[in-house]
Amino acid sequence: MAATGNAEETQLQEMEEEAGMERERDSDEEEGMGIENSDDEEDDSSEDDKDNEAEIQRLEEQLSINAFDYNCHVDLIKLLRQEGELPPLRKARQKMSELFPLTEEIWLDWLKDEIRLTEEEPNREKVYELFETAVKDYICPEIWLEYAQYSIGGMGLPGGMEKVRSIFERALTAVGLHMTKGATVWEAYREFENAILATVQPPPGSVPTREQQELLNTQLERIHTLFRRQLAIPLMDMEGTYAEYEEWSDQGVSETVSQKYKRALQQMEKSKPYEETLMAAEPPKLAEYQTYIDYEQREGDPARIQIIFERALAENCLVPDMWAKYTKYLDRQLKIKDLVLSSHDRAVRNCPWTMGLWKNYLLALERHGANHHTISDIFEKALNAGFIQAADYVNIWEAYLDYLRRRVNFSKGESTLTLESSRELEELRAAFTRSLDYMKQDVEERFSESGDPSCTIMQVWAKIEALHCKNIQKARELWDSIMTKGNAKFANMWLEYYNLERSYGDALHCRKALHRAVQCTTDYPEHVCEVLLTFERVEGSLEDWDAAVQKTETRLNRVNEQRAKVAEKEAHLVRQEEEKTEQRRRAKADKKNQKKGQKGSRPGEKRKAEDEDNDDEWGEESEQPPKRHRGEGNQGSFRGGGAEEFMETESGLFGRRAPPCRRQEPPGAKRGQQMAPATVRKTQEDNPEQRKDDCSVFISNLAFSMEDPEKRLKELFEPCGPVQSVRPVYAAKGFRGYCYVQFEGKVSVPEALKMDRREVDGRPMFVSPCVDKNKNPDFKVFKYNTNLEKHKIFISGLPFSCTKEQLEELCKDQGTIKDIRLVTNRSGKPKGLAYVEFEDETQASQAVLKLDGTVLQEHTLSVAISNPPRRNAADKPDFSRPMGAMMPRAMVYGSRGKGRTQLSLIPRSLHRQTGSESKAENGTAPKPTGGASEDAGFDAHAKPMSNSDFAKMLLKK
Repeated sequence: MAATGNAEETQLQEMEEEAGMERERDSDEEEGMGIENSDDEEDDSSEDDKDNEAEIQRLEEQLSINAFDYNCHVDLIKLLRQEGELPPLRKARQKMSELFPLTEEIWLDWLKDEIRLTEEEPNREKVYELFETAVKDYICPEIWLEYAQYSIGGMGLPGGMEKVRSIFERALTAVGLHMTKGATVWEAYREFENAILATVQPPPGSVPTREQQELLNTQLERIHTLFRRQLAIPLMDMEGTYAEYEEWSDQGVSETVSQKYKRALQQMEKSKPYEETLMAAEPPKLAEYQTYIDYEQREGDPARIQIIFERALAENCLVPDMWAKYTKYLDRQLKIKDLVLSSHDRAVRNCPWTMGLWKNYLLALERHGANHHTISDIFEKALNAGFIQAADYVNIWEAYLDYLRRRVNFSKGESTLTLESSRELEELRAAFTRSLDYMKQDVEERFSESGDPSCTIMQVWAKIEALHCKNIQKARELWDSIMTKGNAKFANMWLEYYNLERSYGDALHCRKALHRAVQCTTDYPEHVCEVLLTFERVEGSLEDWDAAVQKTETRLNRVNEQRAKVAEKEAHLVRQEEEKTEQRRRAKADKKNQKKGQKGSRPGEKRKAEDEDNDDEWGEESEQPPKRHRGEGNQGSFRGGGAEEFMETESGLFGRRAPPCRRQEPPGAKRGQQMAPATVRKTQEDNPEQRKDDCSVFISNLAFSMEDPEKRLKELFEPCGPVQSVRPVYAAKGFRGYCYVQFEGKVSVPEALKMDRREVDGRPMFVSPCVDKNKNPDFKVFKYNTNLEKHKIFISGLPFSCTKEQLEELCKDQGTIKDIRLVTNRSGKPKGLAYVEFEDETQASQAVLKLDGTVLQEHTLSVAISNPPRRNAADKPDFSRPMGAMMPRAMVYGSRGKGRTQLSLIPRSLHRQTGSESKAENGTAPKPTGGASEDAGFDAHAKPMSNSDFAKMLLKK
């Protein structure tokens, strides 16, 4: 055995010697190769160094221009770390840390570099300071663990052990509630205490002294306490911690600890789905974090709400809305000064471009009693943050000026102000002057706009001078400046000035302001004139009243003349556009007719009917009556439904009916073959004499897909009264979406009309009375007023999700609301428009002035007095319908007239006698039927007739 061992040792020695010789040969070869390749490597490294130096110089120049370029800071730090130059690297990191909170990766790299380079104990305090800065940026368990680990290295120093325990306790407070990573901090703390326990235990077999036993018991109690504290907190995999405690404790787990553990375990099970969702989601997990935050806020534990906010911000540090929600929660719920102010500071450092965060920061500083110098410094930083809108600078200036105004004690008036208050007042006035200069110079140069078109800063200044300082003359000077900046044409600006004079001035300046307002206002001159007359009615003499009446009448006459000119110009432009449209349509029709004529002239080919013009005019939903064959019915059947063609609706949606024209025949049908009797609908079989229009209502805008409309509508209208019949209107493709409901008595009609615009199958159902247009030609199609409604306002720009309740909440402060109507399209979807009716004109005018330009759900509203346009297109002076859409199919000729056969396709019952006037049953103009030449001359180029012409023809009947 000994010999064998010696042999093995000898063999191992020989193998080691051979390996050593091989390593020497390899090293010699490498050295030889290194001599050959050293020049190439030096050239490559020198080129890389030059490129890095150039890139570093470029990044430094870019940061000198824009210090808030986050990515540029990161790239510069990465390059400097590659170069290994510590002083420039440390300087770059410090500069970035002053502007932005650093991420976990950047901090860990920085800390490790500093720890490696400062191993001597006198420099440990600098590393401690760096750790203190790092833990303030974000809630990061890894940085806290690194901090505690570094502090353990200084245990030998005086107070070293207490410092380690203090750092661990702070770490537990900061990240001990972290559901997934908090357990690592608890375990590290316990391991540290277990290591201390091993040093205080007496040697085996020895009897400890009293002091040693007390020290031992104290250390054991520390570990017991750590276990009990951790088990009372819901953390992932806490079952393992409980099992470890059971194994470690000699006395077992107490009942109190078990109960707390079970409650924490239940809470962990509730939160576990949210944690699993976060682990499965892709960064930045914003929606998942928001759901988790909502859950914790419902639970109501402030510490857990704070930790989930911090976790969300660590991964979404550049989301301003998340910072705004977090700081708002801290301001309203926790209200801890250090925590609130540090969070606001981190918010503006992460998102410096967001004005709202700076504004909230200023308010928080004032709320927690920060000194004036600190608040002023933060405001100056906000001005240099680089906002993206001009209005942001107005808002931040307003917040700072509000703060300065609250510093001044105006309780005894300006004449009795103390020395300190006088100094603060002068500072306030200087700030107002500086703000106006800043908006005029810096903001206008950058954004080409002031951001404050309404001069709100100057308005506030004027009101402060008038109210607190009793300096009405200064307020008037400010308002003169406001009006010279383009605001003299707005009624609301003049009324604001009038209210100021009314409250703090005299009647003379009130009258002067109103006279100037009447002369200059262009948006709502009627309202300004009314205010002037009301003022003179209360304050003025007869001479003042006469002067006001004369001035207002002259001004309103001039305004009406200007509006008439504008309306005439607009009408002229509309007519020009209609003429261009008509010319294009005629050119298109001529081109099609020419092509049809060329195609029909080929031998052996049939001429096809041309329905494209009618299809283009009336759209896809317009249904055409069946083709009329020779000897098939009378003139009434040609109209496709008898009296139904003359029914008009009050809603105006079916006021214009599609002209009767040829329906396409089914495939395989022969010319001249009659349609099957099964296709004849019930509506066409009813006897018109049995119908009673005064007992009927017209239903429209129903869904084409409605199943069994007769039964459905009968059930729907039976609560209004006994239903005699329901007559749905059908086409070849099915139900057309409208019908007639006839009741047994007239008393049911008003009840049925109350169901107008009720939602049926997701669409508003339109209910209107049945009116025969032949007997009632003056019946108005549009039921809403088309004149100026001074007691009603028109609101546009509403969000589609806006409801009547939200609109009522918005408008209720302006007066008594009588009615609210949201405008929808035929499918029931909102159009973002609404009409709000007030009790009188004054309330409506006040609502226009207060609500115009307000923001609702990120939508800017436009509010004006209701003045709807006329809906009757026939009133237009140049209104005309396309000829192709108003003529029957047989009257649309090609380029060769009627064709080779010269056969008239108009039924005999519709031929008019020469020289006799007949009614325009089809909407076509009466014409003589003297011969083929006259027929050929009546083509698409004939002069179109307007609705007014047709109405005159009907009246001649």
